Amino acid sequence: MSDVTTHELTVVGVRVELPTNQPIVLLKEATGERYLPIWIGAVEATAIALAQQGVVPARPLTHDLLKDVLDGLGAELTAVTITDLRDGIYFADLQFRNGVTVSARPSDAIALAIRAGTTIFAEESVLAEAGVAIPDEADGDAEVDVEMERFREFLDQVSPEDFETGS
Repeated sequence: MSDVTTHELTVVGVRVELPTNQPIVLLKEATGERYLPIWIGAVEATAIALAQQGVVPARPLTHDLLKDVLDGLGAELTAVTITDLRDGIYFADLQFRNGVTVSARPSDAIALAIRAGTTIFAEESVLAEAGVAIPDEADGDAEVDVEMERFREFLDQVSPEDFETGS
């Protein structure tokens, strides 16, 4: 994988697309202007949002349990990479310190990465195909609000079909 270009991403947040009520996780290049929207399930959206907010449930959710199992086994998650987009479906890999790579849904990988404090990456091919460039126009404390407003505007104009590839 050393010859594959990847870009670090940050999780901007989880939103619900209206009128379909479909949850979306929005990622942004750490040192760029492209955003990567990924349509996800409601359970995964909740798991990501809770982890972002630092909420610790009384009983572990599935992603909390997986992190606890990894910790208990001494398996260190070193990176999560969104590796592909085929027929409108995203693919991701979990990379572990011992060299093992495990395939995962991006929503699960992101939920686990947030809990583990692990860096999230996307391959250039995924960002080239599905990334949306929204130039930064703001700085300071208002940046997050401006990003979310741009994302809302983007959602008003896009649908999951916009990211499907032709046969």
